[in-house]
Amino acid sequence: MNKEKMHLIWDLPLRIFHWLLVLSIGASWYTSDQDNGLIEYHLLVGYFALGLIVFRILWGFLGTTHSKFIDFFPSLKKTIAYIQSFKQAEPVHYAGHNPLGSLMVFFMLITILLQAVSGLFMDDDIFTTGPYSGSINSSVESVLVFIHRNGFNLILAAIALHISAVIFYERVKKQALISAIITGKKSAKMVNKKDSISHSKIGLAILISIVVAGFIYWLVVLNAPVIEEYYY
Repeated sequence: MNKEKMHLIWDLPLRIFHWLLVLSIGASWYTSDQDNGLIEYHLLVGYFALGLIVFRILWGFLGTTHSKFIDFFPSLKKTIAYIQSFKQAEPVHYAGHNPLGSLMVFFMLITILLQAVSGLFMDDDIFTTGPYSGSINSSVESVLVFIHRNGFNLILAAIALHISAVIFYERVKKQALISAIITGKKSAKMVNKKDSISHSKIGLAILISIVVAGFIYWLVVLNAPVIEEYYY
């Protein structure tokens, strides 16, 4: 029996990013309950998630072909054409993200970035304070606090939609998206060899990760303002 030929599409750093983001969102949700005494870990998870998003943004410009934003930027024309293609008997295959998947990628990156950044300004007056709480205009800070307290519900809704879409593509469209984000490979029936990547740029990913880690440490430790409190 001939083994089905596969082509490498998703690089290793992107796949690691994906699953670490999944874990960080789950950990963020679990540690957000102030009654379980894990709120300090919630802050650390938030910093880690912020680092992941910063890495992904940089990787969107410096990574491999299908990780780059330019490869899957979702124009209105492409999105409409892709939706209309659902009527065709033969499904349209994309080597990387399809236009609807691209929209979800950008939406998730933006919402998680907002959630992580807004958390830097949180202050619940009881359990925890973000490193930048009290450092900006109070009205702006109030908006950021509102975003952080309510934004996670939007992220959960997006996750539910994402999982539903994956199930749809797996069951109805017969596209193995789950195995692709684990192994990085897609069937030769779905993608051409010319669309595959030859390597994952692991050395560059390690270098970017070190830079990002240094930036996050600078942001939340070295650069965090010291807010003086006055008691009367």
